[in-house]
Amino acid sequence: MVDKASTFSTILAKGVNSGQLPAKSQEARKWFRQEAKKITVPPSSLLREDQDRLKFNIKIGEMAMFFYDPKLKEELPYYDMFPLIFKISEDGSSFLGINFHYIPPVLRAKLMDALYTIASNKKYDEKTKLRISYQILNSASKFKYFKPCIKRYLRTHMRSKFMKVNANEWDIALWLNNTEQFKKATKYKVWQESRKIISGK
Repeated sequence: MVDKASTFSTILAKGVNSGQLPAKSQEARKWFRQEAKKITVPPSSLLREDQDRLKFNIKIGEMAMFFYDPKLKEELPYYDMFPLIFKISEDGSSFLGINFHYIPPVLRAKLMDALYTIASNKKYDEKTKLRISYQILNSASKFKYFKPCIKRYLRTHMRSKFMKVNANEWDIALWLNNTEQFKKATKYKVWQESRKIISGK
């Protein structure tokens, strides 16, 4: 059963009451991002709040959160235990995703603004997804911020179901405070390294 006071529904309701239609305009996107930035919520709470939307799988082009424990974590310089991704491809045992946590919120916003141009429709509802592939992302400079965010995930190392994030919630999910769960490095160190990858230095 969905908690009517869940983080996402609370912010959405506040936005609608303020006359902001999610994702419909740059002004609305900015409003929802700034509201989300004010909120700190443990990742486990996010999944508990909206249990009816937990799924074993999501479609390519959909956004989701989930818990993850990397197979090669001992070898990785750092990793995120609570990815926030758009799935961009999949095979039988793994999938590729853009994990927004690897870039700071200001760059998440720039990347998301570019990704809105390849949304499947302008309704921004539970059916909206991105028409996305690695080739599409790599073909235009407006998507350049995705480069440090591409990660492959093994299904056997997922530690929760996917919590699908609907299109009217994309901007909220991007800016919720401290949902990234990095191990072996601070988020600021990760973001510094990601900026180097983006700039090619």
